[in-house]
Amino acid sequence: MYFPAYRPRRLRKNENFRRMIRETKVSVDDLVYPLFTISGKDVKKPISSMPGNFQMSIDHLVKEVQKIKEAGIPAVLLFGIPEKKDETASGAFIKDGIIQQAVKRIKDRVPDIVVITDVCLCEYTSHGHCGMLEKNDVDNDTTLEVLAETALSHARAGADMVAPSAMMDGQVGAIREALDEAGYENLPIMAYSAKYASCFYGPFREAAESTPKFGDRKSYQMDPANADEAIREISLDVEEGADIIMVKPALPYLDIIRRAREEFDLPIAAYNVSGEFAMINAAAKLGWIDGEKAMMESLTSIKRAGADIIITYFAPEAAKLLRT
Repeated sequence: MYFPAYRPRRLRKNENFRRMIRETKVSVDDLVYPLFTISGKDVKKPISSMPGNFQMSIDHLVKEVQKIKEAGIPAVLLFGIPEKKDETASGAFIKDGIIQQAVKRIKDRVPDIVVITDVCLCEYTSHGHCGMLEKNDVDNDTTLEVLAETALSHARAGADMVAPSAMMDGQVGAIREALDEAGYENLPIMAYSAKYASCFYGPFREAAESTPKFGDRKSYQMDPANADEAIREISLDVEEGADIIMVKPALPYLDIIRRAREEFDLPIAAYNVSGEFAMINAAAKLGWIDGEKAMMESLTSIKRAGADIIITYFAPEAAKLLRT
């Protein structure tokens, strides 16, 4: 078809036409809202780099989850900041740990929302790395044991899904085996399969208090320059039993989301991370962009690239727009 016989503008001339032929639609059903919980009571501490987000004690967390449920958002992703950190990340897997308590309270008060728990150790280690150290290097296989124990503790607390994010080789398989042996064979795993060593995590590290005390995470998170490696990483997680695969971050890696969509038939999650959220908020505050429009355009691009699930700090704001 060629001009003048074919004129694409014919179907753009009013909003109803545009709605009728719109190829990609973001729904409230696509959204997962990440939340940060800490010890104490009546604590709601603003996260300076992430406007509208807070470190919350469990009493406030439960209220926030109730609001999320009322907004129609189907799931939350929990991150915990323990009262004390140590070399062995003991706060990650103890029975009365911050996440374990939070899961129990949420499932008691808001039972019909999906509670996903992040399974990593960086918030719980005194050194800030995502695993057990051996001569100042993260020991992969020792870490697998702790990750499996952590995931199992979340399952026992009532989590609906676990999400391992440490980027240790074999972490999905270790967790799947531990869950199955304990009778949690029906508990799904959302794997952080292609998680890049990104500068866009900066605000999150303030929120989760998880900045490494030395070095960086480039020896276990992926090189931003690599795409083929992402497909290999995802393939490994699929073989080990992942139910949902994830690409993180989202916006700088839309090509990876698209490749994953073309190569795998599992549900794909994309994490619209803290730095992406902060950039839009900062530019909107300065009047440089329309924040709501930039938010929705970004979320649409993530869905258009192939994501089924979008983990985003924009979830409450986006839900309001999508339901009006």
